[in-house]
Amino acid sequence: MVALKGEAVRLPTAPYVLKTFDDPEQVTACKVMSDADMGGFTKANLDWNPPDVSSTSKSTSTNNPRGYARFHGNISIDLPANKPQIQRTGYAAWRTRDRPPTIFGRSLWDIDPYTYLAMRIKSDGRKYFVNLQTESIVPSDIHQHRVYARKPGEWETILIKWNDFVRTNHGTVMEPQTELMRQKVRTIGIGLIDRVPGKFDISIESIWATNNATMDGSIEDGGLEEGQLKSKHGANIRWNGSKPL
Repeated sequence: MVALKGEAVRLPTAPYVLKTFDDPEQVTACKVMSDADMGGFTKANLDWNPPDVSSTSKSTSTNNPRGYARFHGNISIDLPANKPQIQRTGYAAWRTRDRPPTIFGRSLWDIDPYTYLAMRIKSDGRKYFVNLQTESIVPSDIHQHRVYARKPGEWETILIKWNDFVRTNHGTVMEPQTELMRQKVRTIGIGLIDRVPGKFDISIESIWATNNATMDGSIEDGGLEEGQLKSKHGANIRWNGSKPL
């Protein structure tokens, strides 16, 4: 009899950078969307900002030594009078554009070896979502998770488990849920869909995949507040990372 000795799977220890905003070209590689595309009145901008002048080589809660993107504007829920077919406005979002294909086909991120999505952000505390697009059978499907900023107005790092993302389509949680295609992530971005009129402002320095949960970050619990996403029957739901409650 031959005894086989199992070996533990070695996970990557280095971070896998998905998006940084070190220079202005990184912002032009992103797409901004809002209800204004359909005739609404929401204003949304994604601007590049240079490193904070007062920054040193070390990032702190109040300054940032690297360039970053600032997603800001004003949410409006006013309906265009000349377009009666539009019954809902009040949203804004940005996402990365599709990257140029390689000789092997479309450029996709393979985050399968990683446990967490990490983001370095400075938020105003509004109810933002992280949005992921994959090579899904349904192109309009998006996997979403709330961004829980614990220190509004300060730079912080948050960690979200990849397994906690929820499959949605046009803001509705899809049933049955299907697992995120972790080897075929196409785009990533941030959106605001709470339909609360007024200004919004969130800055993003970088987004990456990681297995390091001991870094200076807050791990999200996978819960979505009631009223942010709805079932196909229109009921407000909560999500615990594995099934709707």
